Amino acid sequence: MYVIKVRSRAREELVEFTDEVRRKLKESGMSSGICVLYVQHTTAGLTVNENADPDVPRDMLHALRTLIPQHGMGFRHGEENSDAHIKASVVGSSVTVPFHDGELLLGRWQGIFLCEFDGGRERKVIMMIR
Repeated sequence: MYVIKVRSRAREELVEFTDEVRRKLKESGMSSGICVLYVQHTTAGLTVNENADPDVPRDMLHALRTLIPQHGMGFRHGEENSDAHIKASVVGSSVTVPFHDGELLLGRWQGIFLCEFDGGRERKVIMMIR
């Protein structure tokens, strides 16, 4: 098991951390299997998506903000972050990526992102390799 710390700077942000996953995979010495990543927080999620065009993460956040705004929906949670909890549930808390010959089997334009919905802060991502 590895713990990867990912730092966000904004309340809502997609932070790519693919290179850190690659470093930990190399460190493990494993050749083939699956890499499971899980974020230990209720207001953040994980996704695999395009990492070539910065408009894609921006558009994803815009769509989520439009569907689930922070204010104006009558949320009752006192911390005013109910939207963050809902967005994290919609996105999901884990991703699984296969690897072979020590390399993640991501597509050409794919990256692994922390989806921050209540930042900025440091988040812990658990990485299990099997």
